[in-house]
Amino acid sequence: MKGKMLIVSAPSGSGKSTIVQWLMKEHPELKLYFSISCTSRAPRGTEQNGVEYFFLTPEEFRAKIQNDEFLEYEEVYQDRFYGTLKAQVERQREAGQNVVFDVDVKGGINIKKYYGDEALSLFIQPPSVEELRRRLEGRATDTPEAIVERLAKAEYEMTFAPQFDKIIVNDDLETAKQETLQVVKDFLG
Repeated sequence: MKGKMLIVSAPSGSGKSTIVQWLMKEHPELKLYFSISCTSRAPRGTEQNGVEYFFLTPEEFRAKIQNDEFLEYEEVYQDRFYGTLKAQVERQREAGQNVVFDVDVKGGINIKKYYGDEALSLFIQPPSVEELRRRLEGRATDTPEAIVERLAKAEYEMTFAPQFDKIIVNDDLETAKQETLQVVKDFLG
């Protein structure tokens, strides 16, 4: 049986990756496997090519766009692309994996349109922009300028939340994890 798709989008710092990683580690019965996205940004911290992302140059990314190899892609900032390769997703689905997309908001909307009812789209929302600022500053992975840029983008991204199947407000991480788990279990049946 072909796998289903779980699309998880959120502004940076909302807790999306923490929740997704918890689901995958603590609930193997869900058979969740990442769709590994491509990006033209440099690796952060301990990120490895082919694990968290496929790291491409902007030129390599543009060539794949020209060849129509992406399910979705977005130029998030100038020369900073993110995208999902069609072939990667189909290989995983054919293997019976439930594919998890940890993607930006527009990418999530595009994947949902492409797969319809075969996909569940979740939007993880921070309780407030102020809380998001505190989280981003606490991560200490971005410059103050990058944090300002991310906060402006987050406010814009939150306007897309109603286009998702379910909005989960991450005010309390444990509550958000349990709510996400229940929604995913219901979807996968």
